[in-house]
Amino acid sequence: MGIEDGERAIEEGVRTDFRSRMSYGSYLDLDKLLDAQHPVSEPVHPDELLFIIQHQTTELWFKLVLHELTSVRTYLQQDDVSRAHKSIARVKHIFRTLAEQWSVLATLTPSEYAEFRGFLGSASGFQSYQYRSVEFILGNKNAGMLPVFEANPEHHAGLEKLLGEPTVYDAFLHFLADHGHAIPSQILDRDLRKAWVEQPDLIPVFQRVYDDPDAHWAAYAMCEDLVDLEDAFQFWRFRHLRTVQRTIGYKKGTGGSSGVDFLKRALDLTFFPELYTVRTEIGG
Repeated sequence: MGIEDGERAIEEGVRTDFRSRMSYGSYLDLDKLLDAQHPVSEPVHPDELLFIIQHQTTELWFKLVLHELTSVRTYLQQDDVSRAHKSIARVKHIFRTLAEQWSVLATLTPSEYAEFRGFLGSASGFQSYQYRSVEFILGNKNAGMLPVFEANPEHHAGLEKLLGEPTVYDAFLHFLADHGHAIPSQILDRDLRKAWVEQPDLIPVFQRVYDDPDAHWAAYAMCEDLVDLEDAFQFWRFRHLRTVQRTIGYKKGTGGSSGVDFLKRALDLTFFPELYTVRTEIGG
């Protein structure tokens, strides 16, 4: 049957028999993926599918973010700064995609969400193992969060492991030290289980880099990449805050947090504080 009959003929050579070949669906395990949405509202609210898919796709992106950030840490440890740049660039684009994704969830009005929110019980994004892993590898470590994951031994063990490992920033500081920058030994040997806090002794190091970018290009470019990464992450956080605010106002979160106020405080957290503080010193 030809195009004149309203149908486009399948090109010769296009495979149509997948009884013994891998297909698109089998490669992506689509049967399992598309069967993973299970609304809990009774009767099922038509907008709950949006809510589930929004969060599931976020978790898929977080899986890739964690994969890439782990690679960034490894590349810096291996002195492979070019590959580190590539992975950071990918993560920045992912967070831009995630930030824009909030606009889809924002089509859920307060009245619509209120009709099924009660069925969520205590389930909350606060309990996202992958989000917490991303926070840990970027430096916002908090051993006090571990009890949240005790019900899942695998997740608990994964976060416990990350808690004691270097962050992306730790790997970068060791990279700088290996390339002749005067990173204080007490910073290089810090307790990795602690959250990163601003280290004033690093400001002169970064000021030297920024005062002469040509002489310190590898360090300078990575500094700017990390700032870009944090900006992308913070913009995603901000869009999250605004979406929550327009949907539930100042109600408590389903997981027991203060909701909008909790998210506002998260905006004050920074992964690479010295890279922002040094800007005050650049150019006198």
